[in-house]
Amino acid sequence: MTGAAVLLPFGYTLFVWWFSTGAILYLDGLPQRTHRWTMAGATALAVAALYVLQSTAHDDGLPAAYAAFTAAIVVWGWVEMAFLLGWVTGPRTGACPPGASGWRRAGYAFEAILWHEFALLGGALVIALATWNADSHLGLWSYLLLWLARLSTKLNLFFGVRNLGEDLLPDHLRYLHTYFARRPMNALFPLSLAGGVAAAVLLWQAAQQTPAGGDAAGLALLATLATLAVLEHLFLVVPINVNALWEWGLWSRRIEPPATGT
Repeated sequence: MTGAAVLLPFGYTLFVWWFSTGAILYLDGLPQRTHRWTMAGATALAVAALYVLQSTAHDDGLPAAYAAFTAAIVVWGWVEMAFLLGWVTGPRTGACPPGASGWRRAGYAFEAILWHEFALLGGALVIALATWNADSHLGLWSYLLLWLARLSTKLNLFFGVRNLGEDLLPDHLRYLHTYFARRPMNALFPLSLAGGVAAAVLLWQAAQQTPAGGDAAGLALLATLATLAVLEHLFLVVPINVNALWEWGLWSRRIEPPATGT
């Protein structure tokens, strides 16, 4: 795969990552009365994505690679939308009790996102079933890579990082930041970063060594996704405001609610 052939999957993944994050933030920030319609639309897209994953499961062509990758992102987006709207969070829906520490605090934090973790597992299982005995497992690998990166991010937020990103949480989920810890860094972070860099390098090397086509494009899409996961981890510790990347996605939170009669 030539350097020029890498530009398209790199640019496409970068755009999907940036745009989908901002779109979810925007829809989540709209008035609560719109949330059921948002989930209805997201569910319809997720069902269509599963059909795409199944229909491209035995196609190793270039369009199929992009289709499967995009479909996996859509399924992932459905789970994230359900979480941020507060529909799929956990049995604990309040702040971390003051003074909680150690395993007790970890247990409380896990309870706060338990249903979300089950939903993520369910998404992986559904994609696995949709692509059973497939020639290409790009969709499943894309989803699993996102899941692993998100798990690493959650653990680092729990153990402590500089930037908690609490400004991106909607009002009804602001209690989640009480389970985070603000520290310059934690002992897990270097290991997370090293693992992400290693995965990205290996995927880029595999993409470069694969002849141009669907397989090479798929590896480049995964490599870019892994690279962005490393970038997101760096966002946790660098002393800059990275929320500006999705400032447009937060516009919906500034919409004035309609006036009510007295």
